[in-house]
Amino acid sequence: MSRWRSVTMMDWMRGSERVVDRSLSYSALLRVKVRSWLDLLLMHADIIEVEGPAFAESISEGDIRWLKQKGEFVSRDDLVAEIETDKTTVEVPSPQSGTIVELLVEDGARVTAHQKLYKLEVGGEASAKSTKETKQSVEEKTSSPPPKADAVQTSPSPSLEKPITPSPMKIAAAPLPMYSQPKPDSPMEKVPSLTDHSSFTGSRNETRVKMNRMRLRIAQRLKDAQNTYAMLTTFNEVDMSNVLEMRKRYQKEFIAKYGIKIGLMSPFIRASAYALQEFPIVNAVIDEGEILYRHYIDVSVAVATPKGLVVPVLRNVETMNYAAIEKTLNEYAIKVISYGKLAIEDMEGGTFTISNGGVFGSVSGTPIINPPQSAILGMHGVFDRPVAVDGKVEIRPMMTIALTYDHRLIDGREAVTFLRKIKTSVEDPRTILLNL
Repeated sequence: MSRWRSVTMMDWMRGSERVVDRSLSYSALLRVKVRSWLDLLLMHADIIEVEGPAFAESISEGDIRWLKQKGEFVSRDDLVAEIETDKTTVEVPSPQSGTIVELLVEDGARVTAHQKLYKLEVGGEASAKSTKETKQSVEEKTSSPPPKADAVQTSPSPSLEKPITPSPMKIAAAPLPMYSQPKPDSPMEKVPSLTDHSSFTGSRNETRVKMNRMRLRIAQRLKDAQNTYAMLTTFNEVDMSNVLEMRKRYQKEFIAKYGIKIGLMSPFIRASAYALQEFPIVNAVIDEGEILYRHYIDVSVAVATPKGLVVPVLRNVETMNYAAIEKTLNEYAIKVISYGKLAIEDMEGGTFTISNGGVFGSVSGTPIINPPQSAILGMHGVFDRPVAVDGKVEIRPMMTIALTYDHRLIDGREAVTFLRKIKTSVEDPRTILLNL
């Protein structure tokens, strides 16, 4: 006998006209009826098929990873699975409390938006028997009996007696042996072959791991950028003395007023926005044989996560001050640390990217452009170095910065001048206030 039950929406609506307040508008009446019909449907349906969530417009598919298995009881809003897309991980919560009776797709399979994923038997409670069976099945999968050791014949241990050696006087009196060429018929000592792996010691195991979708997407985008753009990198050095002094002097007041610290990213983000306004070509992009100028500045900030590199976007940076920039960066950091992911909306767009390898101790490097943008700024570590200041050698905290740009669109003169603008704005933030 089939366990499925169905209720048609039109039959229910015709039979429930009298229980709804007729003073409601037609749209409100329809919403009430639809909501009640869905609740009634869940009451009459023992088993429902649960669909996957909707994706963003830029995402069409993803790989599913099951967090629950067949036979497990789940409560409402419990996470049943995660779908890893090119940009983020989408959660699949349970719409109702019940028991999973069937998984419609295998673990690791590719799924699309609104695809049917599993069947759920609505209602009931988690029984001790089902919990015990689930735990037992997991233990059977994760544990296996240790392999039976074969009998190994051991050789007797070498003698620990003190070896007999001649006295030093006899060694000194003995004649020194003369070196002589080996005789033609004497056997030569065999040299071990480099291809003889039996002489190697230690572990030589290998592990093959499937690349996740985010890593595959990153690899594809970086290779596309290398094949499409005429990338060129220019370098410069920034004296960080004034920035570090500003942080030291105003850090307490800044924390007291805004509740966050002054970092090293905000001066560069603000200086980049200031320079992009003066050099709009760096903020532009080639689009089907035309140059598209963006009259807004959205800065993408590269952030390293366990699954790969993500680039949350700070929008309209030209209107933001240091406090607004630090607050936005702090919000993104909380999302990454607390939830381990960002929303799709947080990473869409961007007209210019900043990558900070200095947090990992980078000295120098050439960043790769983040398509479809036309330039990227690379920050590196701050190190004390001797520099010439007014004819004298002084030790200053210096940072190497790099600008990789699309030479098809941006000329070398513009790139070098743009990077120098960032340098002077960071070294002396007063130039931004005075619009110099």
